[in-house]
Amino acid sequence: YLTDTSKGTEVFEAIMEAGGEFGIVPTGPSDIRRIEGAIFNWGADMTYEHNPIEMGLDRLIGWDLPDDASISIAALRRIRDEGVSRRIVGVELDGDAFPELNNVKWPALDGAGAEIGMVTSAIHSPRLGRNIGYCWLPVERAGEGTEVRVETEWGSRTAMVVPMPFVDPDKTIPVS
Repeated sequence: YLTDTSKGTEVFEAIMEAGGEFGIVPTGPSDIRRIEGAIFNWGADMTYEHNPIEMGLDRLIGWDLPDDASISIAALRRIRDEGVSRRIVGVELDGDAFPELNNVKWPALDGAGAEIGMVTSAIHSPRLGRNIGYCWLPVERAGEGTEVRVETEWGSRTAMVVPMPFVDPDKTIPVS
């Protein structure tokens, strides 16, 4: 992090020059590892339309704070007390390995073919040997073991709701 953000380009260029002999290139986080570890991506998996309770992140909310401690705590208490109508869940998708991360949201369908949700991020995990991803579903369809049909650019797939994170629930990777 820089205390003088106007120096960002200068720092980037210095790093690129220093690493030139090693062939370094800019990159982003590993989508496979991100999804395996249940790390949501802003804009892909969540937006301002979502709240931490729907996302299973309510354990991170300071419920003991007074209502005037923030502009959101009273609203979050109201949402918690009323309940949510949807959740983001982990899914395993059958079929051949996905060749890459999905670039579009995929519709999730019920048994009658009605769209009930969407897969936001999905990828093949070589570590697990399975296609995994996140899917927004109505609460009544978000239970572990529930199956939905998903339409992908690589064909129709069956997705089953599974626990998250997919890998390393005890956060032991990497071990120092």
